[in-house]
Amino acid sequence: MGIEFAVSERSRLGIEWEIACVDRRSGELAPGAPELLARLGRTDAFPHVTNELLTNTVELVSAPHGRVRDAVGDLTGLVERVSAVAEPMGIDLMSSGTHPFSQWFQQQVTPDKPRYDTLIDRTRWWGRQMMIWGVHVHVAVEDRRKVFPIIDGLLTYLPHFQALSASSPFWAGENTGYASNRALMFQQLPTAGLPPPVTDWHQYESLVADLRHVGVIEELTELRWDIRPSPKWGTIEVRTFDGVPTTQEIGALAALTQCLAEHFSRELDAGREVPPLQPWFVRENKWRTARYGMDAIVIRDAAGDEELVTKDLEELLPRLAPVAEALDCVAELASVRDIMSQGASYQRQLRVAAASEGSLKAVVASLVRELREGRPGGLPG
Repeated sequence: MGIEFAVSERSRLGIEWEIACVDRRSGELAPGAPELLARLGRTDAFPHVTNELLTNTVELVSAPHGRVRDAVGDLTGLVERVSAVAEPMGIDLMSSGTHPFSQWFQQQVTPDKPRYDTLIDRTRWWGRQMMIWGVHVHVAVEDRRKVFPIIDGLLTYLPHFQALSASSPFWAGENTGYASNRALMFQQLPTAGLPPPVTDWHQYESLVADLRHVGVIEELTELRWDIRPSPKWGTIEVRTFDGVPTTQEIGALAALTQCLAEHFSRELDAGREVPPLQPWFVRENKWRTARYGMDAIVIRDAAGDEELVTKDLEELLPRLAPVAEALDCVAELASVRDIMSQGASYQRQLRVAAASEGSLKAVVASLVRELREGRPGGLPG
């Protein structure tokens, strides 16, 4: 059976933002999502708020938009609505790749969701450890023949996405030594992690048919790859990003994603090949930026040339400037430089902990404050 790819308007985008509920007094994760959603009232119309695997999480979903700022505006409005409901419940909101000190075994799986029950039944201990949060960016592609060449191009920049969004240096009260502990944890699920090498839509259909035949998946959404096709929406979905605490950073990440996807689409239109990176280089780049974040030296091309990820970004941004101008996201793309100058979230978290005698509760407070203000902040006064 063939897989239909929905008709979509090229380079429109949508954003999904996973938000954690934390107890205002203790900073611990709180199972407040079911009550929050009940008070908000459920709707599938865009934009909307929905549940996730754990009862400590809500997901904010923008409508599809041509401009990054409009999708970010949806998220800003949603977080204001959720915050207003959460306030009298004694719940604060935060987003990062992991919670600095809460324990996975104390978290509750969202009830009455068969797909979550199936996931946990199959993955057991590893599935229960998925106390993690991310940001997903969808970018529309007008022709399914472009999907996998564009994914190949985006995989070259997966380490850049990961370094900029890395926000999970702590796990269960420990400093892991990784910028993105989430990246390595999530890939323990059997259908998560890097996508397998796929060259065209027909090969993708064959892969999905094989996985369905042997019972690995029932639905396409069970392929939780870092970058994947989303046939229902006619998009490529970049799922590489850790949860980040501010809408300013989300705007930067979304603009970088949208501009790169459009850039590769233009290359294909011009009859040029989008050069792929060897899968073993992609895998190495993912590990390097999960470990070293903004200090990672990444492999840039098939020849094995290497560069500091921040320097490579500095060289990339001017090349994307004409695309950003056409997509009206110049300001948002420029915010990539703000992340590099102010530090990614993992760097800010480590600074807060160091300035607060190792207090991870202070780290949670800083994440809550940044989400509330919509932009990265300094050290607590």
